[in-house]
This record gives sequence, structure tokens and C-alpha cells, in this order.
Amino acid sequence: MAGGIVLLAIGVWLAADAVLGGEGRTPWLALAGLLLAVPLVVAFTLRPAVFAGERRLRVRNPFRTIVVPWGAVEAVRAGYSSEVIADGVKYQLWSIPVSLRARKKATRHNERIDAGHPPVARGGLFGGRGVPDLPAGEEAQHKRAPSDRAVDELRELAETHGSEEEAQGKVSVRWSFEVLAPAVAGAVLLALLLATG
Repeated sequence: MAGGIVLLAIGVWLAADAVLGGEGRTPWLALAGLLLAVPLVVAFTLRPAVFAGERRLRVRNPFRTIVVPWGAVEAVRAGYSSEVIADGVKYQLWSIPVSLRARKKATRHNERIDAGHPPVARGGLFGGRGVPDLPAGEEAQHKRAPSDRAVDELRELAETHGSEEEAQGKVSVRWSFEVLAPAVAGAVLLALLLATG
């Protein structure tokens, strides 16, 4: 999200500079480019989210919003990406990215604990040479990658609420025209400006 905000700020700054200081068609090209870029940046950085309630799961991906009643969920899994399978169709969860690095780190941590070598917190200001090791506390517990924990929570909600009467229904998919329409308008305008130049 921070990257998206930075990209938006840079885009607005560059477009404002082109509009205020540009000559000829430059201001129009900058505005058309901004009209194309802003919805795409918002779609891929700020828009993705997953909302889980007692009755349904709402997945907001860059260009679609998917509402899945818990009764329709067949599986929630995280392989190379997080996804929910409902009514035989796979929907990716853009806002829960899978980090193979975090998964490997958690696996190494758990292997050290299982081997009888739990990590220890170092004493002192910068690791404390010569200072005795302190008990690790939370570091001595098994860990899971954040995406795997999120998928576990969603799976638990699906199992808990899947059989409830209020959680039944069909999957609904809605295209996000509030993102697509300005992006398409910006692309058409930019193409027209470049073609007539």
C-alpha cells in the first residue's frame, strides 16, 4: 500500500509539472496518462482486500469483487498463491500474498525447535557479547508464515459457518467498473492523442 501511495504521489507530481509547465499537447498527454495510470495503481496496490464475516467471504481483487457464502466454499489453500475454491471455480486472494521466503524461514525455525535447539534472545544492547543468553519465550514456539496463518483462519471460518443456513447461497462476481472505466477512457484518450500527433 505504501508503494501505491508513493506511485500516486509521483504520478500526480509529474502530471502537475507537465500540465503547468508543458507546451502544446504535453499537458493533454500527461492528463490522459494520469487517467490511465491512477486507476491501475489503485487497483493493484490499494484495492485488494479480503473481508471475512460469519455468513460470507468477500474478496476484492484488482478488477473483480467476489462474494462467496461459506456454504459454497470447497477449499481455501495457499500454494504459490492464496486461493479459495467455490462451486468448482478457483478465485485468487490478491491481498494475501504467499511469501516462500517467510514459509522457509518458519520451517527452519520449527526444525531448530524440533531438533532441540530453540533460538535464544541475545542479551545486551547489540547482541551482548559476553552477556548470558536470555530465555527466548515466544521464539521457542512453532511459527507459521503470515499467509499460511491467514488461510488457516479462513479455513476455520469456512468449517465453522459452512453448514449454517444463513451462510448458504451462490457465488457472485461483479466487475469493478469504477476501476475499469477510467482506465479504459485514459487508454483510449492517450491512444487518440498519440495517433493524431
